[in-house]
Amino acid sequence: MKTLTLRFLALVWGALALFPGAHAEEFLDPEVAFKFSARALDANTLEARWQIADGYYMYRDKFRFEVAGGTLGAPKLPAGKIKDDEYFGKVETYVKDVRIVLPFERAAGTTAVTLKTVSQGCAEAGLCYTPQTVSATIKLPAPVAAAPTAATPAAATPVASALDGLRSLAGDLGMPKVLPPEEAFLVDAARADAQTVKVAYTLTPDTYLYRDKLAFVVKSPADVKVAKVDTPAGEVKDDPNFGRTEVYHDNFAATVTLSRALAVDETLVLQAGWQGCNGAVGICYPPIDRAFTLAAASATAAAASVQAAPAEPAEESDTSKIERVLKGGSFWGVVATFFGLGLLLALTPCVFPMIPILSGIIAGQKKDLTKTSGFLLSLAYVLGMAITYALAGVAAALSGTLLSNALQNPWALGVGAGIFVLLALSMFGFFEIQLPSALQSKFSDASNKMKGGNFAGVFVMGALSAVILGPCVAPPLAAALAFIAQTGNTTLGGVALFVLALGMGVPLLLVGLSAGALLPRAGGWMNAVKYFFGVMMLAIAIYLISPIIPAWINMLLWALLLIASAIYLHALDPLPAHASGWTRLWKGLGVTLLIGGLAILLGMLAGSRDLLQPLDVFKGGSGGAAMAAEQKGLAFEKVKDVAELDARLAAAKADGRAVMLDFYADWCVSCKEMERFTFSDPKVQARLADVVLLKADVTANTEADKALLKRFNLFGPPGLIFWNTAGAQSDYKVIGFEKPAKFLASVDSALGK
Repeated sequence: MKTLTLRFLALVWGALALFPGAHAEEFLDPEVAFKFSARALDANTLEARWQIADGYYMYRDKFRFEVAGGTLGAPKLPAGKIKDDEYFGKVETYVKDVRIVLPFERAAGTTAVTLKTVSQGCAEAGLCYTPQTVSATIKLPAPVAAAPTAATPAAATPVASALDGLRSLAGDLGMPKVLPPEEAFLVDAARADAQTVKVAYTLTPDTYLYRDKLAFVVKSPADVKVAKVDTPAGEVKDDPNFGRTEVYHDNFAATVTLSRALAVDETLVLQAGWQGCNGAVGICYPPIDRAFTLAAASATAAAASVQAAPAEPAEESDTSKIERVLKGGSFWGVVATFFGLGLLLALTPCVFPMIPILSGIIAGQKKDLTKTSGFLLSLAYVLGMAITYALAGVAAALSGTLLSNALQNPWALGVGAGIFVLLALSMFGFFEIQLPSALQSKFSDASNKMKGGNFAGVFVMGALSAVILGPCVAPPLAAALAFIAQTGNTTLGGVALFVLALGMGVPLLLVGLSAGALLPRAGGWMNAVKYFFGVMMLAIAIYLISPIIPAWINMLLWALLLIASAIYLHALDPLPAHASGWTRLWKGLGVTLLIGGLAILLGMLAGSRDLLQPLDVFKGGSGGAAMAAEQKGLAFEKVKDVAELDARLAAAKADGRAVMLDFYADWCVSCKEMERFTFSDPKVQARLADVVLLKADVTANTEADKALLKRFNLFGPPGLIFWNTAGAQSDYKVIGFEKPAKFLASVDSALGK
């Protein structure tokens, strides 16, 4: 369609040319506006050049090349100038002059090749030409033998003889010394990581290298290719041999990215090519090729003494950092890490509601409760939690499967939310939570003998609390269980999860150690604290089920909770004439909650699905489009097994497109959070517009599902794996839910900006 449009414009301009004065601009013929020439730079390199007239430009992405008499390699197109084009949008263009280097492999016995090019350009005044096809026959110089090395003597070539003669003459006349090419440019290579090679170039005085003459080819393994080469910008030079080009006068390094990561036992053979000159004498060396053999362990080149350049640290996701710490740590290091994770979990709202439960147990004991007995009560409670978690860790190590997924099952979340609702009703005084009378009678004798309270009953309450807390802390606990399952170490699994629970129980131990000193005394204040924790438990219940219920129900529940809390704070009751400051403060808080609840309710009724900005729908904001965005989401293509995945990856690589693979399950809460809150975000959808989106649904946990998970060292969803446009898998992966802003940063880290 675009080509037809361009031809139509060209015809219009041609018709206008028949009428004098119809336009002031005289447009050049395309062969004059874009003067083409071609030549052979060496036996295996061609150069195509376009001299572009003033007021004209060419599109970088419209160049196409074919060669008869050889096999053409990847063209080396220089960077262009970004232009907002009215026909093709944001594109790169060339002005004045452009030279494109074309490496190729000549057929045996070939002395000349025919280069066919296709290009397209426009005039700044508004005319765009149709694609232009031009051909040129180029005579090839004879192949140049590789420069001899000290270890491999060879007969002197004409070039080498000329250089030897020039060096001898320079020495006789006192001119600057001309070094042989292997001494003029010192090149070292080292493997920075499993998928990256650093090639360092050290230049001697008066020498320089051509940027467009740097070339890299992987000789072994056979299935590995060069995916990308990053080189620093050079200095622009009007070269007598190659025209306007970029050169390096100082030391620099090139970063070569491979098409895939190498295994630990794989050896890489990388051939590097370069060409340069000696500016003081005015001679240019022939192209040089050298093969570097790089082993994973030593990362040294067999052909040269290699000193590895410092590798830039690879960016890691939060999950990768935790995995690296856990996998690389000793037994006790891992145990200490789990204790630290437990301390962090102790700061979450999921653990706070357990404080009033334990407080009620301690407050219900004898009046002569000591710090020792209070601490022992808390310890019994925490040990009940810890042993329950330890059993879960041992089970995970023995199973090695998706044990952690049970924590994210909608049924588990529903039961957990129901328990929090019951606890909240107990806080509000609807009923008292006690152990069944049968159990109480069995524990009574032992309890009476234990000064300070019913330790066995407290232990059971602690074990039940671990079950209650499980769904609330599911994402971090699921990650911990997945790691334990991967190790298969039952001792490590039991100890790690035991200390994780101990870390979570630190605040509870402090409460017990205080022997009730940190707890409010009985009375109105104690009731207020109980009501506060009751509201918190209802909030946690809503939070638990929010990923598995419709957004409008989620907003309705939050609105009801806020409005009910406001009524209990007397938001609608008139203030007494001489109300105290505290009474006014609570009424003000109640009015604030009432306004917030009504705002959420009105926004929900108007169609908003944004809990934080419910009224945005009334000003034409994003809230009104939230329902459509929630339903639209991203269009994923499902893959059922490893073979189907490999086929889609190969197709995407051929198309030059990046890939994102999403591991999903119907029972995965974080997966639903990603769909609702992240994948529905307009910025996320725009960022992934050109990315091939694949989804592996592992709900059934079949053998094919397990094979897919095992390939990427995953033990359950959610998990996002990325491949760049060259088909190389990124080391950066996303595990668990991420908000849109964080997810966009993760995508940039995985695929590049």
